[in-house]
Amino acid sequence: MIKILHLSDIHLGSGFSHGRINPTTGLNTRLDDFVNTLSQCIDRAINEPVDLVLFGGDAFPDATPPPYVQEAFAAQFRRLVDAEIPTVLLVGNHDQHSQGNGGASLCIYRTLGVPGFIVGDTINTHRIQTRSGPVQVITLPWLTRSTLLARPETEGLALSEVNQLLTSRLEPVLEAEIRRLDPQVPTVLLAHLMADRANLGAERFLAVGKGFTIPLSMLTRPYFEYVALGHVHRHQNLNPSNNPPVIYPGSIERVDFSEEKEDKGYVLVQLEKGRAEWEFCPLPARVFCTIEVNVCQAADPQSSLLKAIGKKEIADAVVRLIYKLRSEQLDLIDNGAIHQALSKAHSYTIRPELVSQLARPRLPELGAGSSINPIDALKTYLNNRQDLKDISAEMMEAAQNLLTGFSDRWLELEDAEEDSEEEKQDLGQLAGGNTEAQLRLL
Repeated sequence: MIKILHLSDIHLGSGFSHGRINPTTGLNTRLDDFVNTLSQCIDRAINEPVDLVLFGGDAFPDATPPPYVQEAFAAQFRRLVDAEIPTVLLVGNHDQHSQGNGGASLCIYRTLGVPGFIVGDTINTHRIQTRSGPVQVITLPWLTRSTLLARPETEGLALSEVNQLLTSRLEPVLEAEIRRLDPQVPTVLLAHLMADRANLGAERFLAVGKGFTIPLSMLTRPYFEYVALGHVHRHQNLNPSNNPPVIYPGSIERVDFSEEKEDKGYVLVQLEKGRAEWEFCPLPARVFCTIEVNVCQAADPQSSLLKAIGKKEIADAVVRLIYKLRSEQLDLIDNGAIHQALSKAHSYTIRPELVSQLARPRLPELGAGSSINPIDALKTYLNNRQDLKDISAEMMEAAQNLLTGFSDRWLELEDAEEDSEEEKQDLGQLAGGNTEAQLRLL
């Protein structure tokens, strides 16, 4: 049996907005989180030990990570070199420069000739001799339209038509690799792609450029003992019959709140010709916690907020507090106490949301076709706004003075000899669309 560790979507250097500065290193604490989970993957590979490590793509958020992030990635994978564990690094969409043009961030490992490292940036078949025997790995990196198609071929085509054309071009290319396989040696397809039955996670927001969807039937071929996928951040098996298993291990750390409820980890595979057994191994990723509260109807909104926070396990978690309130409740919130209640969190954000007064049911008296005059309309409106009761008298007086000024000016224009129709129309609009008769009544 050949032991394989399959991980993907490390995204080292992501999620800094959810961390803070480590005073010892001067670096963001979320980098520590990602390095720690990656380190645990490498620990397992070495301690098991496994015969092969397969990385499914997306090492960094983009193709040009800062040097200290590249160093952190290299330091962990260098441990596999020292342990003489062969490793395949597949190129994902985030690893590609300019969506496929200009190389990929992982190609440096091939250029440097790192022992035992294979960079999968093309569709190719690699025969790897492990301590437990040979294995064949077909690499299928992230493909863009330009990889398989020329621009004139896609002009005027709908997205579905382009997708179909891309699939038709990929099929014979993949088939050519299958024909090169040794039928006596177990085979793994390692691919960074979007399969047509996958449940999406944060990658729908993180994707750089647009790829295309691969039909599951193209992956569930009898020539593959195991299909190792990358790109989708949610762990899942797309082929429950496990003939062959088609596995997304998911990302190793939460990127944002869209992954709040997802388990994070990697996959251990026991492989032999004609059979593959796999196990998902969870990682202790940083907990994300959302607290949502509506205190609009609460007599004591401050207590309601503190109570909601107290019900959650927020210690060392990345927390976001979202609460809805009315404008007149703003003075009832003690922000200092809220910050103190959240201080146990690793990091937190507070997002108050004022309930829009426009969301109130419309008053029938103010509906379309109503003949109510402006002063009565304002009075009706203010009678239904308890939050404005303290200034309603001043508002009524100001409105009366404003409209009186409009009517006085209207009469001046009536007595003027020059043509004043344009200014009279402007006055009517400023007065809320009032007609001449209404202004005369004022």
